[in-house]
Amino acid sequence: MGFLLRWLIAFVLIALTYNPTRWNYAAWVAGTYPDQLPLMVLAGLLLFLGYVIYLRATLRSIGAFGMIMVISIFAALIWVLTDLGWIRLSDPGINTWLAIVALSLVLGIGLGWSIVRRRLSGQADVDDVED
Repeated sequence: MGFLLRWLIAFVLIALTYNPTRWNYAAWVAGTYPDQLPLMVLAGLLLFLGYVIYLRATLRSIGAFGMIMVISIFAALIWVLTDLGWIRLSDPGINTWLAIVALSLVLGIGLGWSIVRRRLSGQADVDDVED
């Protein structure tokens, strides 16, 4: 349940920032730029804070190589599904949603990887050690 919640929050964070519908931060800012500037800045800073939390935890737990591996596995899965004819990549909206899912999986796995590693190995991660 913990991973699912972390992934769902990452998915919502990315989808709120941009998605193929008109209900996202980028479309809202583009459509109402000068009218609601203080609210836009506040929403942008809150989104930025969410990205900082997720990216920092992801880079500390799985690193750049782990992020590349998760994206590679997801890309291979998409390739298999396309080859089997289960999905078609001709629709840009589908491609955008697939990218949102892929990026949210990277962030969700990155945020929860330390928990998985601790359960598998029995060792706790210690990032900051005081002398």
